[in-house]
Amino acid sequence: MRDILSDLENYSPDEKDPVRRAQSTVKRQLPNRFFKTVSVAQTPRGYQIHLDGKVLKTPARDDLLLPSRALADAVAAEWDAQETKVDPGAMPLTRICNTALDGVSKTMGEVRAEILAFAHTDFLCYRADTPERLVEIQSEQWDPYLNWIAEKHGARFYVTQGIIHVAQPATSLAAVERMLEEVKSPLVLAALHVLTSITGSVILPLALAEGQADSDSVWTATHVDEDWTTSQWGEDFEASQRRALRRKEFDAANIVLSNARSE
Repeated sequence: MRDILSDLENYSPDEKDPVRRAQSTVKRQLPNRFFKTVSVAQTPRGYQIHLDGKVLKTPARDDLLLPSRALADAVAAEWDAQETKVDPGAMPLTRICNTALDGVSKTMGEVRAEILAFAHTDFLCYRADTPERLVEIQSEQWDPYLNWIAEKHGARFYVTQGIIHVAQPATSLAAVERMLEEVKSPLVLAALHVLTSITGSVILPLALAEGQADSDSVWTATHVDEDWTTSQWGEDFEASQRRALRRKEFDAANIVLSNARSE
């Protein structure tokens, strides 16, 4: 099992681009599936995944211990889905959990700071000035999230047209910082980091975490501009491939976010 854990460790879970992560596995020979059965076991400390009865460990050699049965079942399903080879590129849940337990748990402050940085340039605040219909769609899709965080958390964000940077109020940045400080779970924080990196927004993942939106709505809001371009010029094959890979990462992070609370 040490070999496969080394492969997962060397897979560079910090690489933010899911396409490059997937491509990195092509450059190496993937290890053969070395186990027959995958199961989940409950312990006093949480849930473990067993491969042929042996506890699955993180690259740092700690038990991959998860707080809920639902999350453990989802990770176990990733492993069981590996057929003749074990492909880290097809295991985003495992990577997020490994990163959370081995890395984020020891650097919570740094990870919060990286997420908070997106509040300075949240893409929801940068709007098109033309065409008129795109401007309308952006407002329809994005304004509800800005209204929510302003009304519930006192974080009012300035909106501008174009790409010229607009400085956000210190009180709003402080409000987002407080929201992140309330996140005590390394798994939740790791999921938020992934979602923020994929969406380019800190507001959307926080809305998702608080149940203010479902994953499909957030995904749609993230891709307003891209969908508009596609509607005008047609679909780009490579862009569609990248989007599909991002969606897998997005869905995995949402699974972690939704099931990271202890039972």
